[in-house]
Amino acid sequence: MRRTLTILVSLGCLTASSVWANAPTTSLRPEGRASQTPPTQTLVTRGTTSPLQLLNGASLRPQMRPTRVAQVQQEVPAMTQADLSASNVRFQNWIAAFKRDTARKGISQRTLDRAFDGVTYDAQIIKLDRNQSEFTKTIWEYLDSAASASRVKNGKDAVSKHARSLNAIEARYGVDKEVVAAVWGLESAYGSFKGNTDTIEALATLAFDGRRGAFFEEQLIAALKILENGDVSARGMKGSWAGAMGHTQFMPTSYLDYAVDFTGDGKRDIWSDDPTDALASTAAYLNRFGWVKGQPWGVEVKLPRGFDYTQASRKIKKMPSDWARLGVRDMNGEPVRDFGNASILLPAGAQGAAFMIFKNFSVIERYNAADAYVIGVGHLSDRLKGKPKIQANWPRSDRALKFSERKELQQRLTAAGFSTQGIDGKIGPNTINAVRAYQRSVGLIPDGYPSLAVLSKLR
Repeated sequence: MRRTLTILVSLGCLTASSVWANAPTTSLRPEGRASQTPPTQTLVTRGTTSPLQLLNGASLRPQMRPTRVAQVQQEVPAMTQADLSASNVRFQNWIAAFKRDTARKGISQRTLDRAFDGVTYDAQIIKLDRNQSEFTKTIWEYLDSAASASRVKNGKDAVSKHARSLNAIEARYGVDKEVVAAVWGLESAYGSFKGNTDTIEALATLAFDGRRGAFFEEQLIAALKILENGDVSARGMKGSWAGAMGHTQFMPTSYLDYAVDFTGDGKRDIWSDDPTDALASTAAYLNRFGWVKGQPWGVEVKLPRGFDYTQASRKIKKMPSDWARLGVRDMNGEPVRDFGNASILLPAGAQGAAFMIFKNFSVIERYNAADAYVIGVGHLSDRLKGKPKIQANWPRSDRALKFSERKELQQRLTAAGFSTQGIDGKIGPNTINAVRAYQRSVGLIPDGYPSLAVLSKLR
């Protein structure tokens, strides 16, 4: 996910990303980012250039259902005290070897000793990492939460409370203060749920575990560099169970690359009650990836009767005035201003809302590649500006396909001569194109939406 800043996304944690975790091109979370609650819900979105991403987080990353947390604890047998003790012995031996190796890479012994003081193997983190079971969540269910009345109200209050800082951040980086606040709202509910897990212990446990050891070892080394720089104390470095930190959930590598000291106190402090550095770091991140000042992320639009749905593709870009000549207008019936080249996105197919999306949509994707997350940030930011709710109806009688059903859809499409280039249960461009080709062949609207109706017809 280094796409990410590793900001949010897609490991399995949000699949662990946002600023999740690791990548320069990932999200802020970046890349591999993980949130405090296990990633358990799959957002069913369409039209994205990347596979469906698992979102996680106490934020709207989104969160695991409370009942699922209990199930996770039951599904993996609890370790006996003897097993836990043995694991911790191996873990402490691993730490000793890791410290020796890391000391040769320039991390001081003092930092290493403070970082690992009292750190033990955390079996619960491994349990969460290995039990990212699937729950399907439709785009409208996600947005109901992402831009709920309480989230909008709390967001307006937060923007008002921190107006001076947010205005200065917007002036410096050119990113709308409401967009920055929306990321904050989805990542940590405006600082209410930043995560309380010891970051060093979490990353060391995950690096030791080995399943994604190389990735988390990279994050652990980055976290030690942060401590070496003096930005935070070892025990003050807290965040999600997968290592995402602070108000806007930066992974350590993303923090090193993009975090800023906006307050001028000599520290890039994304953990304290004062969110200024975290909000500025988020704006700096978006700015770094090409945010276009004055351009919307997207605009809800009406499609004309007889619209060619094959035109609804991220690969097809036109100026809004050109789309207007094809009958695409905003919800007031007016042409959308020529903010720049734009594509048409149908996150729920022809029966749901349609959006004209601009470059800034792709910039937010750097924080988290899931379409639902980007639309969530964009729509919440619009609501914080006083704009209306999404006006089109969603196909609420529909439901998201389960993982097994997505694989079945791919199998049946391929067998019918519409290859999805693999059977993995992930809805990416190949599957969307195959669905669209199949729909066209049987006289359905070729919107590429992998619905239960399409699967039923294939059956």
